[in-house]
Amino acid sequence: MECEFSPTIWPETKVPPEALDCQKCELYRQRSRMIWGEGNTSAPVLLILDNPGAREDKDGNAYVCGTRQTLQLAAFNAGFKAEDLYVTYVLKCQPKRQYNKEEARGTCMEHLNNQLLQQKPKLAFCLGNVAVQWFFDDMEKDVKTLRGTWHFSKGIPTAVTYHPLAVRRRPNLLPYFTNDWEMLAQRYYKEILHK
Repeated sequence: MECEFSPTIWPETKVPPEALDCQKCELYRQRSRMIWGEGNTSAPVLLILDNPGAREDKDGNAYVCGTRQTLQLAAFNAGFKAEDLYVTYVLKCQPKRQYNKEEARGTCMEHLNNQLLQQKPKLAFCLGNVAVQWFFDDMEKDVKTLRGTWHFSKGIPTAVTYHPLAVRRRPNLLPYFTNDWEMLAQRYYKEILHK
């Protein structure tokens, strides 16, 4: 009997004590809290988004936002289990208003680089141009030209795809998004899971 997809709230990672009170960029003045990531911190596949989305509705109840629903559905369709994946972000705070994007992202990359050293993922998957540009440390890079092939960034085999929110807004991107998840799954099952 086949399992049916149902979006779930993945467990959130506690922010490390050394980063908890980070005030290195202006986002600390507008954040309600830092979001380090969610999912299995020991997962072999690291998913990188630009920044955290909403986690609670206006009444404060936890919910799965559209970005995470789309991401989880694609992962499920490609054969991934929740424990295979860990989601993190270039920014560790959800921006509430205008901010100096370059400064904030550059500062937060220190946190992401520390995560890589600690978690040692086997594969990385960047979702959206912001994640691609900062993970590859090249503001000229984009999903359109990099997707569909494997790359090597920060010492990790890395693939890229469109941001789930872009796919929700532009359904014509869905076939590419699906293909990229399938490419990720093929490498994961061939090289990681069955080793």
